[in-house]
Amino acid sequence: MSREKGDFGEARAADFLQDRGYTILDRNFHSRFGEIDIVAEKQGVLHFIEVKSGEGDPIYRITPSKLSKIIKTADIYMAKKRLDRDYCFDAVIVTEEIELIENITV
Repeated sequence: MSREKGDFGEARAADFLQDRGYTILDRNFHSRFGEIDIVAEKQGVLHFIEVKSGEGDPIYRITPSKLSKIIKTADIYMAKKRLDRDYCFDAVIVTEEIELIENITV
């Protein structure tokens, strides 16, 4: 998928989250392990959000390897920002519709 299409999907996901009461704190946070598409907060909980868009069922593109990279990057984010608070890992799937899948590590 092109960067332009990915950016469009992430923008739609960010709008979707804001409409549901999330505050967007960061987008495209990078570490040496990878990237977190969106870091958001809702009711005192941090949400590290992977956005997947495109044809078919994009959720299947969140592989165990990708999830491991997201978790390592979240650890770096927490250390860099000196945060000690509750957090979880979610996914937003952007196709013709938008779906939030919470706690993808469970």
